[in-house]
Amino acid sequence: MLSPKLSDFDYELPEDRIAVHPLEKRDLAKMLVYNSDKSLINSQFKNLGKFLPENSLLVLNDTRVIHARLLFQKSSGSKIEVFCLHPILPHTDINLAMQATGKATWQCMAGNQRKWKEGETLEMNFGTDGKLKATLGEKMGRAVIVNFTWTPAELSWSGVLEQAGKMPLPPYIHREAEAMDEADYQTVFAKTEGAVAAPTASLHFTDELLENLKNNGVNIEYLTLHVSSGTFQPVAHENVLEHPMHREQVVFSKELIEKILSRKYNIIAAGTTVLRALESLYWFGNKLDTNQETEHFFVEKLQPYQAEKHIPLEKSMQNILNWMHAREIDTLNGHTEIFVFPSYTFMVCNGLITNFHLPKSTLLMLISAFIGDDWKKIYKTALEHDYRFLSYGDGMVLFRDQEKGIRG
Repeated sequence: MLSPKLSDFDYELPEDRIAVHPLEKRDLAKMLVYNSDKSLINSQFKNLGKFLPENSLLVLNDTRVIHARLLFQKSSGSKIEVFCLHPILPHTDINLAMQATGKATWQCMAGNQRKWKEGETLEMNFGTDGKLKATLGEKMGRAVIVNFTWTPAELSWSGVLEQAGKMPLPPYIHREAEAMDEADYQTVFAKTEGAVAAPTASLHFTDELLENLKNNGVNIEYLTLHVSSGTFQPVAHENVLEHPMHREQVVFSKELIEKILSRKYNIIAAGTTVLRALESLYWFGNKLDTNQETEHFFVEKLQPYQAEKHIPLEKSMQNILNWMHAREIDTLNGHTEIFVFPSYTFMVCNGLITNFHLPKSTLLMLISAFIGDDWKKIYKTALEHDYRFLSYGDGMVLFRDQEKGIRG
């Protein structure tokens, strides 16, 4: 396994090219199309259907961003920001954790932490009669454990965050969240609460665009990957293998797995979150080929590079369906840490819809793995044609050479 160098994924991104607000109409964003013959076309997202191949299966991430930022103020005047990352109690499953009542424990990041002592409790009022208390627990690496209690006790944690928290805009958008971000920073199909960052490639979709795609024969399915704050974590090591990848919860329906098994479709991932989820799905089925007794869905950071064999895609999906049937479940729920960088062999996805990413980021490494060094040509073209970058910016559609990779 070759170790990529961080310096191979650098480019100059001027500050004024980072979009601070989205366009008023989502699907009017620019869209740069990279074809499998390496040609480039400038278009707009409203024209997406013209570029998707016949029999496309477009997979979208229906995660919903939660109000993960909680701002407390001590009696001394010091402000403490608590950023909720991952649930610990009463459930580590985000979907269940959001329904907790009365109390909950989360792994969090704490801003101005030196002003908050272990065991000290912060308080805030919210809504008409709500009160939230946060008690600082032990450190967990760069994060901390925070124990929350609230009244009314029958209110769910989801309800608490909705009223007490704020939308967690990415750190490179240097402004406070505004009222319009409540809608702008969610996809139009956001459904399942749990993400602390939006699947931003899908912010370009409108209800009208989705309907047009369906009318033109595009099959649409959904999965859930709860995007974590690790997606913004800078890569600090020149040897990128040393970068600690974030763990994210993923959920797949039996229907989606059956459609992939059918091999009838060109599978298009809407966003790096979907691509990581779908490729993780394959590697779980690959693992099951030698161990059907595996208890949980979990794909480790470097599992794809350490696998002894690559079974066909159909075999992987059938292994998963057999595993689910034996356990009498119709939904596959687990976690992935998969790290996609050059030398990765893609097993599921033919196309990728995505935004433009930060220099030296794991997401840019994923793009490089998908299309090779042509990412430099694409980013250069986007800068020359006044594309807007990052979460609220424009995007691209990438089609890879299907002769590469093992899919048969």
